Amino acid sequence: MTSTQARGDRRTLLKRIADASDPYLYSAPALILIVAVMLVPLVLGISYAFRDIQLLNPFSGGFIGLDHFRALGQDADFYRALKNTLWWTGASVALQFTFGLILALLLDKPFYGRGLAQALVFLPWAVPSFLAGLNWAWLFNPVIGPLPHWLFAMGILSEPNNILSDPDLAMWGPIVANVWWGIPFFAITLLAALQAIPRDLYEAAAIDGAGPVQRFWSITLPFLAPTIAITVLLRTVWISNFADLIIVMTNGGPADRTQIVASYIFTQAFKRLDFGYASAIALVLLVLLLAYSMLIVLLRQSLLNKD
Repeated sequence: MTSTQARGDRRTLLKRIADASDPYLYSAPALILIVAVMLVPLVLGISYAFRDIQLLNPFSGGFIGLDHFRALGQDADFYRALKNTLWWTGASVALQFTFGLILALLLDKPFYGRGLAQALVFLPWAVPSFLAGLNWAWLFNPVIGPLPHWLFAMGILSEPNNILSDPDLAMWGPIVANVWWGIPFFAITLLAALQAIPRDLYEAAAIDGAGPVQRFWSITLPFLAPTIAITVLLRTVWISNFADLIIVMTNGGPADRTQIVASYIFTQAFKRLDFGYASAIALVLLVLLLAYSMLIVLLRQSLLNKD
């Protein structure tokens, strides 16, 4: 092989390497940004779970292994917060989905002023969560808010008290606020999915004698199933990590009856200044949510494979 042929082969090889690396070079800035903004804090947060990091202790910061997780296994407050998280997340997602689906079905029908109604439906989603929690806390206050008096007039309450101070009813306050704030997410996404369903299917089903309920179960629901699965998954993960309303409205009280895992992490990190223990709790929550997400994804794949 001559030197000219060798140089030609090297140029060909270098050109192939350059062509193969082009996609990675173009995506490199985005990958670097993702690593810097997401992965680095994630790795640091996970490392904190295995270290003793207390801001008020200048001698903290050493590696302690699984001590935080052993303490967490005996922490009754954590188990109470985990139970409250299940109730908070399940009730919020179920009610948001139900009312969001009903609203989407109503907005899918043509009527005068539908465009304005669709814009108004999105309005609660535009309100900052802190402001939403503050407004609902005022509404539940019997001194300045009407809700306790309305509930008393309807016979739901024995007297117009603030339910946020009642250990048996306090969780309903943030749940109601969360449902009001989160309905637009389901309404808008489900409405978009509804409008993508071919209208010819409904016309053919009506000609065949199918009623509204039959058309809903045989046409609407199967077409909405993929959207429902992803929206429920996203909202469940989101609400499980969403402590803004609870911190603003009840701060976890009374008697920790509204304390969820996310607000418990906030309490440990920013009130007790124990970032190591807070990171351990956050890591446990991350593992639980990852397991839930994988379960939903696998269940969805199995249903698609059956179809």
